[in-house]
Amino acid sequence: MKRKLAAAIGIAGMMVSVAACGGSDSGSSDNSGADAKELTVWLTVDAQNNWPELVKAADAAVQKKHPGIKINHEYYGWPDKNTKLDAVLATDKAPDVVEMGNTEMLGYMVKGAFAPLDTSKFTNSAAWLDGLKASVTYDGKTYGVPYYAGGRVGNWRKDLFASVGVKSTPKTYAELTAALDKVQKKEGDKFSAWYQPTRDWYAAMSFVYDAGGSIAVESGGQWKANLSSPESVKGLTEFKNVVDKYMHGDKTKDESDRYIVYGQGKSGMIFGAAWEGATSADPKNDKTGKLKNNLENFVMPGPSGKNMPVFLGGSDLAVPVKSKAQAVAAEWINAFTGPSGQKGLMAKGNLPNNKTDLATLKNDPATAVPATAAESNWFVPMAPGWGPVEKAQVLQNMLQSIGTGKKSVEDAAKEADAAIDKVINTK
Repeated sequence: MKRKLAAAIGIAGMMVSVAACGGSDSGSSDNSGADAKELTVWLTVDAQNNWPELVKAADAAVQKKHPGIKINHEYYGWPDKNTKLDAVLATDKAPDVVEMGNTEMLGYMVKGAFAPLDTSKFTNSAAWLDGLKASVTYDGKTYGVPYYAGGRVGNWRKDLFASVGVKSTPKTYAELTAALDKVQKKEGDKFSAWYQPTRDWYAAMSFVYDAGGSIAVESGGQWKANLSSPESVKGLTEFKNVVDKYMHGDKTKDESDRYIVYGQGKSGMIFGAAWEGATSADPKNDKTGKLKNNLENFVMPGPSGKNMPVFLGGSDLAVPVKSKAQAVAAEWINAFTGPSGQKGLMAKGNLPNNKTDLATLKNDPATAVPATAAESNWFVPMAPGWGPVEKAQVLQNMLQSIGTGKKSVEDAAKEADAAIDKVINTK
């Protein structure tokens, strides 16, 4: 997953070869490192730049319980972190806590790089958001703690839709498409009523899961690709309908520069990360001069009649299996991600890691849309060979074939299933 500070809600590896070690779960009474004198915590620069006071508070909580303990912090940019982590995990100098993007977790869990954790030691673990819980769970064990999240929402230009008589955001998929039809007719074929990049698999799979389909299914410990199932094909077909009717840009592109294209004024709507609309309206990206105070987020309605299930991006915290301070590491993580930490993260514009705190955001008009959207969510198959599927861009290539008309939905889905099945059960 390409990472930015993707949890903002405003209006907005390399597989490591580390042998799994024995021992009890972190946080249990006999676990290693309960009397550790030093703790090393790796976080990304998001924490350093945006909520350093929350890091200090977690430090203080641990130091109160363990007087004299030294806590070291190292901060990394997203492009650099895993390269450094892979190198250090091959030595005896592994950090005790490390921040991971939630789609980065799986490869490390499969290879035994992280220690299993006792979820009873973490406040609100029973209420973790489903998609985030999935990202830290492998083979029946938990190897990380969700830190924060970022969901996806619809965002459109109020002026354009008002010009065709649409004064409020859609509550149903029929209302959405009716409004888009009016804008598309008014603006013409060179305009994208809905700028939906063809290779954006996060959006496409939302259609698949909304239709009752999935990327892959597990049975008896084995995973099998499921994109050619009738339900998945139904979702992919509706995604193609959107691209055919409303997307009049380059149909070989992904979503990486969607906010830039949106800021150019060549489209009326996007479905993406909650920060994208606000970023498009930033003066350095807004080429129209009209987007500030003119963009509106809304919960994406799905063709099924329910809210569209969205992919939850975000971060997790894990304890490397080579850590010599696993028990204290677990205590630090709980202090950082517990109730006070989540309150601080929400105040900084992030979605929390649990349903209890998410409910409070739903009651605030400023945060109700992304909080409500995040309630219905999906995550990638937690299969041992999922990493190679992502690396090969199987889903993106399938979607490009569908969007450009090179292959039918059915043929492209069958081809993708065959490619997935070759690697998805491979460790």
